[in-house]
Amino acid sequence: MSQSPQDQALQQTALHALHVELGAEMVPFAGYDMPVRYPMGIMAEHLHCREKAALFDVSHMGQFNLAGDDAVAELEKLVPGDINSLKTGRMRYSLLLNEQGGILDDLMITRGAKDLFIVVNAACKDADEAHMRAHLAGDTRLTKLDDRALLALQGPQAANMMGQYDAKLAQMPFMSGMQASLDGLDCFVSRCGYTGEDGYEISVANDQAEDLARALLAFDDVEPVGLGARDTLRLEAGLCLYGSDIDTNTTPIEASLTWTIGKRRKIEKDFPGAGPIMDQLFDGPSRLRVGIRPDGRAPARAHTEILDLDGNIIGEITSGGYGPTVGGPVAMGYVDAAFANDGTEVGLNIRNKVHKAHIAPMPFIKKGWK
Repeated sequence: MSQSPQDQALQQTALHALHVELGAEMVPFAGYDMPVRYPMGIMAEHLHCREKAALFDVSHMGQFNLAGDDAVAELEKLVPGDINSLKTGRMRYSLLLNEQGGILDDLMITRGAKDLFIVVNAACKDADEAHMRAHLAGDTRLTKLDDRALLALQGPQAANMMGQYDAKLAQMPFMSGMQASLDGLDCFVSRCGYTGEDGYEISVANDQAEDLARALLAFDDVEPVGLGARDTLRLEAGLCLYGSDIDTNTTPIEASLTWTIGKRRKIEKDFPGAGPIMDQLFDGPSRLRVGIRPDGRAPARAHTEILDLDGNIIGEITSGGYGPTVGGPVAMGYVDAAFANDGTEVGLNIRNKVHKAHIAPMPFIKKGWK
């Protein structure tokens, strides 16, 4: 079968051939040909991650190294997080912000002995790189790690498996990273993830990624899982998807991500968008990201209108679908701040029919990390 020009333009990760071998359904995502599901199906993949362990290919994400004596101070010029207080080997979720307080991307930052390891979203990585290079000064050196793949092993059994390579890996605190050897392969291992479960992300050289993936899949309790289940897992965990739940028109306060702004940073007010963000922090935002539980069985997808009990539009769903662990539909979205309290009754305009729902706390499931 011949490929269309669009298909030919898609990039492939180092695990592409393995995905095809395993029978994955491949789809375009963020410029890459990525597995959306494997033969066991999204529902089974989702539940397997919650019960045992799932292996994801997240090599399309952007990986960077930031080095130099002023690396921490320079990065703090771009994010609201307190990176200076991070101890060696610890990591922090943060946000790249514009001068209006809008979110350019969300990212993970790990502090090494002499540098910072940064992981950003696939669809934003080129823009993020350009943004960082345009604003970083001094002797700070930004290196894009195109020669490395990124695998995510997620689920309650993940620590047991990683501990078989090195006992230290099973004892790592959540949100930490370390160099490790896995089957003789030099890796940087982070204890983190985006599924709501305990787990790890493993940065490894592209030419060694398939060997590592096959070794992890050889464990009885590990199954390959695609982007479909990754989305339902993060939704149940109440975690934002960039471009859907957060974007350049969303501030951390509106997104219920106020906790990403370090205490020292609030005092110093020296991060991008500090003015409008601090105004929202003290005066309250006009809207807030909230969790939503439809009362019936009909799932509410992105762009579904959220209504008050009089039928007035008060917001919009940004992510929604069926939660396999919850056993029913779940969603998140933005509503006028007056309607953001848990338990508030709302309506959802699904196919021109109003369905009852209520504002609900997130995450929708109990977090599996320590």
